[in-house]
Amino acid sequence: MGPIPKNDHLKEVSSNKSFGGWQQVYSHSSTELKCDMKFGVYLPPQFKADGDKLPVLYYLSGLTCTEANFVTKAGAQQHAAEHGIIIVAPDTSPRQYLVTLLIYTISQT
Repeated sequence: MGPIPKNDHLKEVSSNKSFGGWQQVYSHSSTELKCDMKFGVYLPPQFKADGDKLPVLYYLSGLTCTEANFVTKAGAQQHAAEHGIIIVAPDTSPRQYLVTLLIYTISQT
C-alpha cells in the first residue's frame, strides 16, 4: 500500500524498493484528456506518512515522454534518497487525446 489513500480515482500500478525508499506508479482516468494517465512518485527513506514534511520536485519529462522515462532513465532516485526529496513524475504525453485532436483538425480542413 502506498502513501496515497485508496480511492475510486487512483490505482496503484507498481511499488518497488529503490535506494532505501519506494518508487511507485499510479494510474488515473483523466476526464480532460479522455484517457488513462500515469504518474510516478519516488518516496525517499526519510518519508513517513505522519512525519515531517519533505520537499517535492515535479519532474516534467517532455511532450513525448511517459512516467517510465523518469523511473528507468533519470537516475534521480539515488540523489533524492540522499537529500530527502520526494519526486513526482507525471506522464506528459497524452497520446490518445492528441491523436483524436489531430484527426478532427484534419477532417475539418
